[in-house]
Amino acid sequence: MFTPTLEEARKLMEEHNQEPFHRQHAETVSGVMANFAKEFDPENVEFWAAVGMLHDLDFEEYPEQHCVKEQEMMEAMDFNPDMVRAICAHGWGLTGTPFKPESQMEKILFACDELTGLIGAAALMRPSKSCQDMELKSVKKKYKDKKFAAGCSREVIEQGAEMLGWDLDTLIQKTLDGMKAMGL
Repeated sequence: MFTPTLEEARKLMEEHNQEPFHRQHAETVSGVMANFAKEFDPENVEFWAAVGMLHDLDFEEYPEQHCVKEQEMMEAMDFNPDMVRAICAHGWGLTGTPFKPESQMEKILFACDELTGLIGAAALMRPSKSCQDMELKSVKKKYKDKKFAAGCSREVIEQGAEMLGWDLDTLIQKTLDGMKAMGL
């Protein structure tokens, strides 16, 4: 059974993802997941970070079969089944994955994947091009504008917050804090 380290996960992600945007997204989600793990599962920070790094492993090669091909790829490499499930569950309801997010980690990945994209886009609109000086109210203003970062599903973000038992403000703030912790 293979449970990649964060560095092994990064190398694997880079083998399958050439686009700078996808690589940066993987790094962002990985860092945010690591930050959440410090609060919710401090013994497994690297595992959470590796899950975040690999969550879109198949996206460039198989966008129409995202999470389905990913499961096949990871199982062929004898991945840790907990990692396979956690990674594939982020596509629940959106792809053909059978895995519904159940663990705290799975729910957080499901919720923050889309949200990191929206926060990142909002940061690019700021003079600083950074999250460092961004506040919750700034993200919420952009969030409410359905035309802004229209590819980031508000429905998925809200569904993720609900799964976690959090209000939307809590999810946004914790995700923003994770991005700030990365220096983004």
